[in-house]
Amino acid sequence: MTYSKTDELAINTIRTLAVDATLAANSGHPGAPMGMAPVAHVLFNKFMTFNPKNPDWVNRDRFVLSNGHGCMLQYALLHLFGYKLTIDDLKNFRQVDSITPGHPEAHDTPGIEVTTGPLGQGFANAVGLAIAQAHTAAVYNKPGYELINNHTFMFFGDGCAMEGIASEAASTAGHLQLGNLIAIYDDNHISIDGDTKCAFTEDVLKRFESYGWHTLHVENGDSDLEGIEKAIAEAKKVTDKPSVIKLTTTIGFGSKLQGTGGVHGNPLKADDAKQVKEKFGFDPEKTFQVPQEVYDQYHKHAAEGAAAEEEWNKLFEKYGKEHKDLHADLARRLTRELPEGWVSKLPTYKPSDPAIASRKLSESVLEAIHDVIPELISGSADLTGSNNTRWKNAVDFQPPSLGIGEWSGRYMRYGVREHAMAAIMNGMSAYGTIIPAGGTFLNFVSYAAGAVRLSSLSHQRVIYVATHDSIGLGEDGPTHQPIETLAHFRALPNMMVWRPADGNETSAAYYMALTSKETPSILALTRQNLPQLEGSTIEKAIKGGYVAVENEKADVTLVSTGSEVSLCLEAVKTLKDQGLTARVVSLPCFEVFDAQSKDYRLSIIPDGIPTLSVEVMSTMGWEKYSHEQFGLNRFGASGPYKEVYKKFEFTPEGIAKRAKLTVEFYKDVKPLRSPLNRAFTQLI
Repeated sequence: MTYSKTDELAINTIRTLAVDATLAANSGHPGAPMGMAPVAHVLFNKFMTFNPKNPDWVNRDRFVLSNGHGCMLQYALLHLFGYKLTIDDLKNFRQVDSITPGHPEAHDTPGIEVTTGPLGQGFANAVGLAIAQAHTAAVYNKPGYELINNHTFMFFGDGCAMEGIASEAASTAGHLQLGNLIAIYDDNHISIDGDTKCAFTEDVLKRFESYGWHTLHVENGDSDLEGIEKAIAEAKKVTDKPSVIKLTTTIGFGSKLQGTGGVHGNPLKADDAKQVKEKFGFDPEKTFQVPQEVYDQYHKHAAEGAAAEEEWNKLFEKYGKEHKDLHADLARRLTRELPEGWVSKLPTYKPSDPAIASRKLSESVLEAIHDVIPELISGSADLTGSNNTRWKNAVDFQPPSLGIGEWSGRYMRYGVREHAMAAIMNGMSAYGTIIPAGGTFLNFVSYAAGAVRLSSLSHQRVIYVATHDSIGLGEDGPTHQPIETLAHFRALPNMMVWRPADGNETSAAYYMALTSKETPSILALTRQNLPQLEGSTIEKAIKGGYVAVENEKADVTLVSTGSEVSLCLEAVKTLKDQGLTARVVSLPCFEVFDAQSKDYRLSIIPDGIPTLSVEVMSTMGWEKYSHEQFGLNRFGASGPYKEVYKKFEFTPEGIAKRAKLTVEFYKDVKPLRSPLNRAFTQLI
């Protein structure tokens, strides 16, 4: 545990790079990188195994910067260790189209594991990465072949510690006894509002101790490198608990404003930047200086990581001779391709099949495919019996010491922790060997919205099984009946929101969710039974929208989703009795439908016919697909679901009444354009 002048130089190089990058951008947070440079140096150079030439090597140690505003710390490290991040990339910090954005983004920057920034999200992602490691190790490691043994290291600050999602995730990790997870808490007592004594005075380590974590404290995080190393080494020895190391640091160490909120969200002033460099032995007139001995030290460690990967590759090749099937399965998973022939397992339905709730149809899909897609891990936020997310012979993912499951188990008990569940699934997906699915009520996906948004932004293949999707859940009433939820998540870029109307559409939703490698999905599913539709097939539904009933020379198109499609089909008969002809379109997924050719979309919602949308949700967003909208722009009501539908006139008669008014209103509009025809559709 001896540290040299080169170690000190490396630490100060990280600090000055953070100072220069934030000053050049006139934006950013230099304080955390300056305070955490010592622990980052010790962790990356002494403990972490990784290969910058192959950032995707499966057994690399993972690093998550939950306090993502301090991202110049991570960018500096990635550059210095030899990832594809140049000094010019550091100079372009926070500039348009650079690979060094204002907070870490996994799909932009080599070496960034997960997208962080909203505080606490990275903390929960790290728990997901640790879960994925424990599961993957349990599935593939065999005597003499410890293929998967990496650790997940995570930095977090006072802001993360205050966020509820971190508490949810920490509680989960403690219960699961994730000994492969080591968190380092930057105890600098500063948040945006200033000294944390104004809002945050709890004993954080006692809280973590009560969660079941192993806790340590390094009192001098500014310079006690030996103490930092000893604490991390001790944490690694504890294998039956996650560990948290409280590291007391000085934010903005070296600045005139060190220890204050002045270095939290603002670059240093030019004169302060110069005196920092002078203090640390750098030329105050030069910027972005990296001494060669720092590169040499870090590249030496990077070469050790490359050698470790080479040894792993040899072990994996040898493993293939003794465990051929497991070898092939892991190799396939790492490509993110699904097993051949899995599609044939998807359930299909005929109109004569019984009416079934789509949450039960979802369960049937999981029952049918879980054996052929072994990377699929399901779970629920304490609603297993309601979400129908567990197949019959599922084994729970649990520490074996509890006697209620195994590390190799594929069913997650997230507890009443929707937000952490979503962010944990982002981490599980990011690990690279797992496709996570997790259930809650659609209304409570809103609890998880921060993490759901990051699923989309970070291109994670995550499946949200969102049951009890409307006023159709009945008696639980407006507190549980989602009204605005679909409009919210449909507005989210790179998110497939599916609201299937029957069994074939439910299978189609799973097909798209599983085959879309970089797009998450929300499956909005009913509590009440739905009939199997005459015109539905998986092939039609995977286009996001299709004609469920065609009628030549129709007076009106009824476009709908989920439980209301069958009501629209009934309304066709009611309208016929009134002398009007209707056609019905099922539109289970806006995002997928919008990706089809314009010709296809106009064949579904054509010119010349007025269109009425029908969905028991907010009408917001439906203007894109319909001339008139029948929806629910108020909260629902408590009562038996059929009575609630009746109250709001979501009945064949209520739909027919509005369809008739639509036809009457648009009868003299010539030519009547499809709502899909827009002035600059091609630019969007």
